[in-house]
Amino acid sequence: MDIGSRSVKLVQLSADRARIRDVVCWDLPAVTSADPASRSRQLVDMLTQAREGRAFRGRNAVFCLGTAELFIQNMRVPQTTGDELRQVVEKEATSRLPFEAKNAELRFFEADTVRQGDAYRREVIVVACQKPSVQTILSVAQATGLNPVAIDAAPAALLRCYAAQFRRSSDEEMCAMFISVGASCTTVVIARGDSPRFIKQIDFGSRQLDEAVAKNLKMKLADAAALRRHHGDRRADRRDPEIAQSIAKATRPLLESLTNDLAMCTRYYSVTFRGQPLSRVIVGGGEACTGLVEWLSTHLDLACELADPSRPFRQAKLPGRAAQWDIAVGLALRDMD
Repeated sequence: MDIGSRSVKLVQLSADRARIRDVVCWDLPAVTSADPASRSRQLVDMLTQAREGRAFRGRNAVFCLGTAELFIQNMRVPQTTGDELRQVVEKEATSRLPFEAKNAELRFFEADTVRQGDAYRREVIVVACQKPSVQTILSVAQATGLNPVAIDAAPAALLRCYAAQFRRSSDEEMCAMFISVGASCTTVVIARGDSPRFIKQIDFGSRQLDEAVAKNLKMKLADAAALRRHHGDRRADRRDPEIAQSIAKATRPLLESLTNDLAMCTRYYSVTFRGQPLSRVIVGGGEACTGLVEWLSTHLDLACELADPSRPFRQAKLPGRAAQWDIAVGLALRDMD
């Protein structure tokens, strides 16, 4: 269950994970309450409605901590292992968290050993959230009669989705960047095989693009979102040149900012993990389309491709833009053992 800022996406796979059993995308209200209790009630209602009349089976569910709830940062610590490494990471992360450590749930990925000056240190990726965020998910699950067998982080689900597509032995040594452009935030994961090396969240998404078009064309936000969406999903030869020019003018500064942020990500990665060049760039998320892929390919000077989370499954056709299902598919692929 991928609960985003604009919609809730549910995906269930068959027991052998060979096919998609059912999916549904349910839009959240245009105006959501800022009160946590009211928002929880909205989510309960949405999840209940989204499941009605569908082919989902059972009550076990994997929930997701989205970008708004997460603090993510790459950091370097002395080379240690086991409990000693955990203690070192927790101590170092305490001074960097934007909330009190006593209210934090903290996990970390071990990326690799890297050189810093004349010394070698351990690169880790810290992922943390506030405990009330976890409690909210547990409360929503209980109210909907679901059993939350796991609460995952969006970047981990994103990596799992695409790791399932690249299973050849040669893929295990390849380094790839996965970009998921969502409604309000872009998640970037750079990994070698299924092992993350770098994770970053960028303040860029559909919401910012819609606001820019609405302001530039003096339209209501909902109308701007519909115009941009419908225009982007059309074939290039069917797009109105005047509308295309207006949208491009309004969104270009934001796209340039995204490109600069992504370039900084690749620069950090290349300097930190020398000798591990990127071999592919996959663009997913609800904002992913051929136009965005072409823009990034040109301005990043990297070959980018449009994501297709349905690729590993038989006879699968995901509704709408297929790339928007990347995190939800990654959640469904989580191993429960």
